[in-house]
Amino acid sequence: MIIREIQILLLLLVALAAVGVVAKRANLPPAILLVLTGVLLALVPGLPAVRLAPELVLLLVLPPLIYSSAVAMSWREFRFSLRPIALLAIGCVVFTTVAAAAATHWLLGFSWPIGFVLGAIVSPPDAVAPLSIARRMQLPKRILVILEGEGLANDATALILYRFAIVAVSAGAFSFGKATGEFAVILGGELLWGIAVGWLMLRLRRWVADAQIEIVLSLLTPYVAYWPPEHLGGSGVLATVVAGLYVSWNGFGMISAATRLQGVFFWDVLVYLIEGIVFLMTGLQARTLIAGLGSYSLSVLASSAAVVSVVVILARFMWIFPATYLPRWLIPAIARKDPSPPWQWPFVLGFTGVRGIVSLAAALAIPFTIHDGRPFPDRDLILFLTFSVILVTLVGQGLMLPAVIRVLGLANAGERELRTARAEERLARRDAIDSALERLERLATERGLPEGVVQRLRTKHRERLRHFERGPEPEEIGRDLTAPADEIELLLIAAERERINELYRQGTLKDEVRRRLERELDLREANLASHQHEE
Repeated sequence: MIIREIQILLLLLVALAAVGVVAKRANLPPAILLVLTGVLLALVPGLPAVRLAPELVLLLVLPPLIYSSAVAMSWREFRFSLRPIALLAIGCVVFTTVAAAAATHWLLGFSWPIGFVLGAIVSPPDAVAPLSIARRMQLPKRILVILEGEGLANDATALILYRFAIVAVSAGAFSFGKATGEFAVILGGELLWGIAVGWLMLRLRRWVADAQIEIVLSLLTPYVAYWPPEHLGGSGVLATVVAGLYVSWNGFGMISAATRLQGVFFWDVLVYLIEGIVFLMTGLQARTLIAGLGSYSLSVLASSAAVVSVVVILARFMWIFPATYLPRWLIPAIARKDPSPPWQWPFVLGFTGVRGIVSLAAALAIPFTIHDGRPFPDRDLILFLTFSVILVTLVGQGLMLPAVIRVLGLANAGERELRTARAEERLARRDAIDSALERLERLATERGLPEGVVQRLRTKHRERLRHFERGPEPEEIGRDLTAPADEIELLLIAAERERINELYRQGTLKDEVRRRLERELDLREANLASHQHEE
C-alpha cells in the first residue's frame, strides 16, 4: 500500500509539472487545467481510483494555504478594505447559504437542514484562480485586495455554518439564538487566539535566531493557530488568518534577512505543490462521485446541478451590488472616506465567485450516518452537486473571466497604479540611500574612519542613487555588493532599512513596494554575510 501511494504521489507530481507547462504556454490559470486533467484521468478505465480524505484537506492542507496568503497580505490595505471584505466573507456567505437552502427546499424538495448543509458547503468562493487572472489582467489594486481578503476569511464563516447545519441534521433540531451566540464566541475566541499565536511564534523565532529552525516554526504556526479552535468546535480559519496578518505586520523587525530569503523560497514551492496537487485531486474525485449516484436518474442530476449552480452564481450578484452602494447611500461618512466605485467593479467581483477545494472537502467530510445510525440523507447527491458547482464556476466562469474583464473595460486598469507605485519606489530608494549617506558621514566622524574607506562607500552609494534614478531593473540590484568595510556597510543597510520602515509606518510607502525594497536589502545583507563567512 505504501509503495502504491508513493507511485500515485509521483504520478501526481508528474501531472502537476506537465499541466503547469501547458498552462504557462496557453496563458491559463493552472487551477482550471488541473481540475480538468483530474476529471479526464478519473474517467480513464484501468487507472486506480484516488480518494481525497477530507481530514487531510481540512487539517493538513488548508492551514498553510491560509497562513501563507495572510502573511503575504498587506495589513494596511486589508484594514482599509475591511468593510467590503467583511460584507463578502460574512454577509455574502450567509446570504448564499440561505438562498441555496431555500432554492433546494422549494425547487428540489430537500429538507431545510439538508438544504443548509449544501448551502454552507457551496457558499465560500476560492480566490486562487480568479486572483491569478486578475493580476495578469492588471485589475485595480483595490479589487485584488478585496478578492484576496475575502478568500482569507470566507472559509471561516462557511465552515462554522456547516458545523451548525450538520448538528441540526443529526439532532433534528436547530436553535437560531444559540447558534448566533456560539458564532460570536467563536469569532472572538479565534481573534484572540490568532493574535496570541502570532505574538508567541515571532518572539520564539527571534529567540532561536536560526534560519532553518525559524522556517520549521513558521510551518508549525498555521497548525498551532488552526487545530485548537477546530478541535473545540470552531473553524480554525479565522485564528490562522489573524496569526498570519500579525506576522505580516510585526515580522519586519523580528525576522532576519537570511530567514526571510530562505522562507520566501520555501513557502513559494510549498504552496505551489499543495495547491496543484489539491486541484488535481479535486478532478480525480469524479469517478468516486459518479459511483455513488446509481439511484438517481440523469434528468434529476442535471436539473439539480443546474438549479444549485444558477442560485449560487446569482446570489453573489444579488448581494454584492446592494452591499457596495447601500452603505454609502445610507451613511455619508463612508461615501466621503471611500467613494462609490463604478458599477464595473462590483460586477467583476460578482463574477469571481469560483468554488474550490474547501467546498469539496466539506462535502466529503459529511458523516455517513446520523446520531441514531441511519444514513445521512442525500449525502451522495450533495457530493455530486458540490462537484458540479465547482466545475461550473471554476471552469465556466474561470475561462470566461478574462473576456468579461475586457468587455467591462477593466483590463490594464491598474497600470496607472503601477506607475504611481514605481514613482513611490524611486522616491523611497532615494530617501533610503540619503539616510545611508548621512549615517556614513556620522560614522566617519565618530569612529575616525580612513578617508579611503569612506570615499569608496560614498562613491558606491552615489552610483546606486544615479543608477536607480535612471530606472534600474529589479533583477540588476544586489549584484557585486561586497565591500571591504563590511561592518560599515551593514550599518548603512540598517539605516536604509530603518528609513524604509519609517516611510511604511507613516503610510507614504505601499506594502508591495516595501516588500520589494526589503528583499533587495535582504539580498545585500545576505551577500555581505556570505562574504564574511568565506573569509
